[in-house]
Amino acid sequence: MNIETNKLIARGFIEEIVNTGNVMRLAEFVSPNCRESNDATGQAVGLDSMRAHVLGVRQTYPDLHVTVEQQLAEGDWVATRITARGTHLGWWLGIKPTGKEVVITGINFDQVVNGRIVEHGGAANMLEAFLSIGAVKVVGGP
Repeated sequence: MNIETNKLIARGFIEEIVNTGNVMRLAEFVSPNCRESNDATGQAVGLDSMRAHVLGVRQTYPDLHVTVEQQLAEGDWVATRITARGTHLGWWLGIKPTGKEVVITGINFDQVVNGRIVEHGGAANMLEAFLSIGAVKVVGGP
């Protein structure tokens, strides 16, 4: 696969699966042996865990929309800078629904091999989301 094709696969996962919740098409974008790499363990995730993750996020934010802001690729790795927007209407990390809009910026790193994502990870600015729903308050000040 070439770099542009790998970028399209990473973008397609966001636009066709995450943004729609259509997990029936997950295997078109994700390998059955996909690993999550948000920590040092590189734990196996697989399609079932990815499916549960997408559905869980969409339950918390039913109107979730992720915008691809920029993509860079080298070899079989794709970095995708994103902005996610949604209304907090479901429980999230033990926080009851607030009905407030959340905007989260982040970056995904996907390794694409043979046309499927085999490793997925990244980082997100969760502090901004916590502040916007009132889960975290800034103390002190001038």
